[in-house]
Amino acid sequence: MSAAQYPAVSVIMPVLNEERHLRNSVRHILEQEYAGEMEVVIALGPSVDRTDEIAAELVREDSRVHTVANPTGRTPAALNAAIKASRHPIVVRVDGHGMLSPNYIATAVRLLEETGAQNVGGIMHAEGENAWEDAVAAAMTSKIGVGNAAFHTGGQAGPAETVYLGVFRREALERADGYNVEFIRAQDWELNFRIREAGGLVWFSPELKVQYRPRPSVRALAKQYKDYGRWRHVVARYHSGSINLRYLAPPTAVCAIAAGIVVGAAVTPWAFVVPAGYVAAIVAGSLPAGKGLSLKARAQIPVALATMHMSWGYGFLTSPRSLAKRVIASRRPSVREQTV
Repeated sequence: MSAAQYPAVSVIMPVLNEERHLRNSVRHILEQEYAGEMEVVIALGPSVDRTDEIAAELVREDSRVHTVANPTGRTPAALNAAIKASRHPIVVRVDGHGMLSPNYIATAVRLLEETGAQNVGGIMHAEGENAWEDAVAAAMTSKIGVGNAAFHTGGQAGPAETVYLGVFRREALERADGYNVEFIRAQDWELNFRIREAGGLVWFSPELKVQYRPRPSVRALAKQYKDYGRWRHVVARYHSGSINLRYLAPPTAVCAIAAGIVVGAAVTPWAFVVPAGYVAAIVAGSLPAGKGLSLKARAQIPVALATMHMSWGYGFLTSPRSLAKRVIASRRPSVREQTV
């Protein structure tokens, strides 16, 4: 196949305070093993580090790189701005701390053709750069950490509710009118829901892999997972059929542990069996997850697991109903409804 036969690709990147990884992330895009035309559109939020400076350097260094402003700093608004500023028929979403595997785009384009899907995506392959990040990466790729989520732990190729990031046909994005800007988190799930609701196919494949850099501290990881839980409850209220046992496990654990501590302190010490049992379970579960890591990293896996579980569960339990009402009010009709 000649270069002219490969569809042109637009890579869109929402970035905010990404000075640590932006240059490397863009390098992984520009060095893709793909013969077709490519552009990179970086949507710049109001960063307080050197992100804008690095982005300007990248624009000067390579004519394929462009930037667009995202004054709100919100991810869905950034994605919509980048989509609008881009021009090619295939749209690849990449985050500022994501590193594409060398043949990611070529493989995704092939899968779009083979499956007829509107969106394809693969594995969020967490990799750390120090002991703490290695511990978080191990937790994020283990079933005790994230359940059976295929885009974290891998699995067989096939139709999916949602995928990590995504490689889209532009026509699908345009029919869906882009991302819903009310979804500060979970915007991927919401968009993929509308694509599927309209009859489109969302496809997961383990052939697609993106290296992901975990949050660099306990505090940052806790905020990330609290937001995940908060917005997953919004999704559950937005679409009642989307909840499953995997999503209920963290809030159940938070309630059980809190009850165990209170009852243990006020009534009987036997109730401390519940939090003690949880600690024993995550310590035991961290052993296979930490295989091959340094002793320092292995020792921190239980901390990462507990931070993820407790923060996600707390966020889910405290997610305000008013937030869900606002988001539900903004719901866009599916493409099928629009064309009736």
